[in-house]
Amino acid sequence: MSSLTYRSSRSDQWTSPRPYRDASLRYRAHGPIQPMDYTQPSLLTRALARLSGRRIAV
Repeated sequence: MSSLTYRSSRSDQWTSPRPYRDASLRYRAHGPIQPMDYTQPSLLTRALARLSGRRIAV
């Protein structure tokens, strides 16, 4: 193995902790939490449903 090490004055972004974010700030930025198996209907499906007056089953 090599005995050389890499040193930098700037800290690594992966090792420094992230700042605290309140849940309300996360909600404003990204919206409500959705289940992982949720798939949003396509634009075409939503447009056709709106034109026909039907509700899309989610």
